Amino acid sequence: MMLALGCLIIIIAIYLMLKRYDSRLVLIGAGILMAALAGKPMAALDAFAKEMVSAGLITSVCSVMGFALVMKYTTCDKHLICLLAGILKKARPLLIPGTTLITFIINIALPSAAGCSAAVGAIFIPILMSSGIHPAMAAAAVKSGTFGSMLSPGLMHNGVIAKLANVQIVDVIQNHMVADIVAVIVTATSVTVLAYILKENEGHESDSNITIEEGFKSNPLYALMPILPVIILVLGATGKVPALKMDVPHAMVIGAIIALLVTRCNPTELTKSFFNGMGNGYGEIIGIIISVGVFVSGMKAMGLVAAFLKAMVSSEGVIKIAAAFGPFLLGMISGSGDAATVAFNESITPHAAQFGISIVDMGSIAALGGTLGRTMSPIAGATIICAGIAGCNPIEVAKRNALGVTIALIAGMMILL
Repeated sequence: MMLALGCLIIIIAIYLMLKRYDSRLVLIGAGILMAALAGKPMAALDAFAKEMVSAGLITSVCSVMGFALVMKYTTCDKHLICLLAGILKKARPLLIPGTTLITFIINIALPSAAGCSAAVGAIFIPILMSSGIHPAMAAAAVKSGTFGSMLSPGLMHNGVIAKLANVQIVDVIQNHMVADIVAVIVTATSVTVLAYILKENEGHESDSNITIEEGFKSNPLYALMPILPVIILVLGATGKVPALKMDVPHAMVIGAIIALLVTRCNPTELTKSFFNGMGNGYGEIIGIIISVGVFVSGMKAMGLVAAFLKAMVSSEGVIKIAAAFGPFLLGMISGSGDAATVAFNESITPHAAQFGISIVDMGSIAALGGTLGRTMSPIAGATIICAGIAGCNPIEVAKRNALGVTIALIAGMMILL
């Protein structure tokens, strides 16, 4: 009876999230309810308090989000985008795949999919449309690259996996880097081939009134700033420059200081931007992790996690598929893969060894699955933004990157598992 009741609560929680209720409210409410029904109401509150001070995640996520807001304040993100856009415009055959690949790269430095879509889409989508590319295809080219955050130290999933496996975040990123790169090559190739098959690569006129700011000249030094912390972390982690071996917060603060010196912006406003970004990161990203922790504690109290593990141990053949496609499907239908991915990684991934898989590999494919699911979701914020810029229906955008994203997930699963 207890298991059936717990499953019912989970189904209701999923339904409410699909109806666009705040995921934090739903997860916390469901977790507390399950813990109370199991006679362990304090278990949910203990989980809440524990997740609030998860030091490794807080320092990484908040510092990255603070740096991202500094890049927006200094307009360094705009300089990077415009510099890359100028290069692409001179090589027309590379417009579509290049847009996807560059969006992927920029999403590493600007890990918010919605924020990256708004920044990149505002420049690239009009360029593609002005070159005769179909508006929905132009939007899909940008959207297909919005999982570059997989390589960002600030992505919550990298922090969660690192914590579970007791390794460094950079080690987690290095583990799934090849799968991520193969995945973006697949999505870029797919959207390009589809554009040629559908004859949407040229000859289309758009009545969109979107215009690109005239007279803006990209400063290469400014354009370097958004990716500077990533360069520092990579050089340090790979041993190329041992002196640069440091944690994520250190790299982000150094990057912000160098950006201040280079751009000579108002230091007071830049500092405010950094801390505002940190606050947003805690509320929006850490808030989800806290909520998932409460939800998982409720599942454990009702015996759902133990029952689920027992079922999976007896049918090990499906665990690889479940790890990839579970978060993928939930990300696709909910528009956000974060909650489902963190829930999977918190509850199932710690037991990966029972299935003959490493924690890092299982956590990585779950993270990639959830991120790719959100990438092809028609109700994801990034999809709606891209479609809005292009003046088309979000469903049309999702249809054009669905094939590539699905193949990319399968490729990633084969590499990691």
